[in-house]
Amino acid sequence: MAGGLASVAKSPNVFLKLGGMGMPWSGFDWHTRSTPIGSEELATAMAPFMTDCIEQFGPDRCMFESNFPPDKVSFSHHVLFNAFKRFSQGYSTAERAALFHDTAVRGYRISAG
Repeated sequence: MAGGLASVAKSPNVFLKLGGMGMPWSGFDWHTRSTPIGSEELATAMAPFMTDCIEQFGPDRCMFESNFPPDKVSFSHHVLFNAFKRFSQGYSTAERAALFHDTAVRGYRISAG
């Protein structure tokens, strides 16, 4: 995965959406559990994947995304959002702003007016 990701990351016009890990094909068993996964465990499980992506692209080209309703089979939107908050605690204020907001605004060319 990292080789292909690094190759794509060389294109400065490519942005990366971070999410979609709740779908069963992602390889996790969260959809089969009798007790749903919590945000702390989800953040820990997502960390290797998210960290690799952010290291390759940088926070200025990565954005957190909610892949709902498909991810709903594994966890709630609240759990996912809290997992993103937990996972990103080690990033600076500017990096977190990019991951949660700024990159999407730039990538989708969203204007305030």
